Amino acid sequence: MLKEALIGTLCGAVVLTIGILIGHFGIQKNSAPSWVNDVAKDVDEALIQQFLSEVETFQLQENLRELTKVPHMATSPGDEETVKYVLKRWQDPETGLDEAWRQEYEIYLSFPNPTNPNKVTVVNSLDSVLFTVREREVNYTADQNDPQVVQPFAAYSPAGHAKGKLVFANQGKPSDFQHLNETIDLRGTIAITRYGGEGRGQKAINAAAYGVVGLLVYTDPLDMNDGLMSDTNETYPHSWYLPPTGVERGAYNRDFGDLLTPYLAAKEDTYRIPPEDITGIPPIPTQPIGFQDARTLICALAGEAAPKDWQGGLDCIYNLGGPGFKPTSPFNNSDVKLDIYNEEKIVNSSNVMGVIRGSVEPDRYVIYGNHRDSWVHGAIDPSSGTAVMLEITRVLGRMVKQGKWRPRRSIIFGSWGAEEFGLIGSAEYTEEYFTKLSERTVGYINVDISVFANATLSASAMPSMQSVIFRAAKQVNAPGFDSTSVYDNWIRYTNRTSPTHGIIPRVGYLNGAGSDYAAFVHYLGITSIDMSYTYDRSKTNARIYPAYHTAYDTFDYASRFIDPGFVAHQAVGRTAGNILIRLADSLLLPFNCKDYAESLEDYLNTAVNLYQKDLKAKSISMEPLSKAVANFRKEAEQLDKVIQSSDLANETPLKVRKINDQLMLMDRAFLNPLAFPNEYGFRHVIWASSSSGKPTFPGIADAFAQANSSHLASDWEKVHYHLSVVAQAIDGAANMLKEVI
Repeated sequence: MLKEALIGTLCGAVVLTIGILIGHFGIQKNSAPSWVNDVAKDVDEALIQQFLSEVETFQLQENLRELTKVPHMATSPGDEETVKYVLKRWQDPETGLDEAWRQEYEIYLSFPNPTNPNKVTVVNSLDSVLFTVREREVNYTADQNDPQVVQPFAAYSPAGHAKGKLVFANQGKPSDFQHLNETIDLRGTIAITRYGGEGRGQKAINAAAYGVVGLLVYTDPLDMNDGLMSDTNETYPHSWYLPPTGVERGAYNRDFGDLLTPYLAAKEDTYRIPPEDITGIPPIPTQPIGFQDARTLICALAGEAAPKDWQGGLDCIYNLGGPGFKPTSPFNNSDVKLDIYNEEKIVNSSNVMGVIRGSVEPDRYVIYGNHRDSWVHGAIDPSSGTAVMLEITRVLGRMVKQGKWRPRRSIIFGSWGAEEFGLIGSAEYTEEYFTKLSERTVGYINVDISVFANATLSASAMPSMQSVIFRAAKQVNAPGFDSTSVYDNWIRYTNRTSPTHGIIPRVGYLNGAGSDYAAFVHYLGITSIDMSYTYDRSKTNARIYPAYHTAYDTFDYASRFIDPGFVAHQAVGRTAGNILIRLADSLLLPFNCKDYAESLEDYLNTAVNLYQKDLKAKSISMEPLSKAVANFRKEAEQLDKVIQSSDLANETPLKVRKINDQLMLMDRAFLNPLAFPNEYGFRHVIWASSSSGKPTFPGIADAFAQANSSHLASDWEKVHYHLSVVAQAIDGAANMLKEVI
């Protein structure tokens, strides 16, 4: 009996021990919550390869075909069609996003009067019309004959009537008008200028300062067509070059965003300034024309020959004007007359927004944007970019719908409205969600014109994004090559020597406000990139693709002359999508602050070489700036050591989040809302717009140029002020990179 009891007790003990062990190891195995693995997960390289393989040229082609069926100027019926089309794509049950919606604003736009078109004429002393500039471009295809093709006009030019003797003012820069004014009384004249060298609206502002009462702007064939002018066999529809009657439309305002609601989102009940308080728009009637009509006017001008560097591609000597025309011209003693009937309206405009929600950090946003509106059909600008964005969302959306993937961070897609009138849709979005975007956005990718041509990639970005751009570009085949990457092809066309990396492709900087990155970079300080495929600049002098903003920017033009086969569209889609996935999925944000330090050092070296001698004579020291840049370099290298020595996948998620926040917020430290009080929306003291043309800190460069010109003590004090602003901003960014206070 005792023996049986002992055996029973022993068996029970064994069973209990086994149970405890099973329970112990079972609990150990299953004790970690399910989210632990997700938190530590890094970007999936296999998924990136799958994405690259699914971006299709046929889909890109059909996207562009659909987007360019009708002209879609902002707020037009065609624009509404594209709003519905993008919404339909993003709400598709098989390939759409988690959610998509339209975001509406009430914005101030300028249009030509549809029943009373603008006119430019040459009239004699009796006001009889001797010559009339074309009101419409020549039709080569049915596209130009579409009733929604808007007459060429200068948006935000005032309505009015101007008449006077004609003068040629080159590019309309202040120096051009100053040169003219040395020999010609410009008061009461009409000036004709070519595009380039100065902002559209600024040409008119510069002209008015000298008493000019009206302005014409044209595209010179030397600047765009490599001198070619004949539509019989040289220009479109025979090549990519601009036909003689092609006219570049455009917005002639200086500031971005809705002009009546600065720093406020343009909602229905938002306070609006009076229209007469708007600054940075033409004060005189202004109208763009084609180079065929410009030739008729310029080649008849009297007066001295214009300087050699003012001469263009029209087959005549460019004279300055008497003012007015030659005595031997049929226009002798005649005036040029502008009758402008533009009208301004507050109209409803829509952004289309979509989102894929993040699985681990849904409160961290990667934003991808492209504007949707065009001046006419807009095949290249902007529909090439929209076509790429829709293909990226089709591929990623299908992965999400099939349960194959969900990004770590949330991805927001923005199809911006009314960009052509001054980046309005994106600017209003950043103004409406200023705080949320400032605190939560890790990066912005802008692909406006995705394909200017099919030779090479071009990218501008904050320096910290350089490494992720290069990594993505190395994984994509260049168009037309089986074994050459986009990266290797790019480095052949444009490169630089980096002290750290050797010879690398040249990545530009996001100075100025050329596209929808402006509000994200300059207003919010968000790490951003703008990218496209472009042409070989050694083979053409074209300042941009020749059909830019004209009625010839059509599907036919894009598919025959810009990117046959849509292989460059595909390369951009693959590269941009690769970058997007890495920003959204990487455990650690793929930003390299040491590359930023290299750019700051380049800027410093330029500033020292250009300014130090003169500043020292004024008892202004550049030492604080030098120390700040050195401090940034030190902290960037220290942060990199922390990253390289850490096994982040096995560390607390809070450490990863802390480092990511340092990387995300570093660019915000460069913001100073008081640095540029006369420049709307510009707060980033490293990448703000500059008029000096010097590759260095913009505030210092512009202040120095002004002081060096005026020799005023107060202007030299402004140079000292901007030195302090930049030095302290760089120190602030360096402190952001420190591990602790």
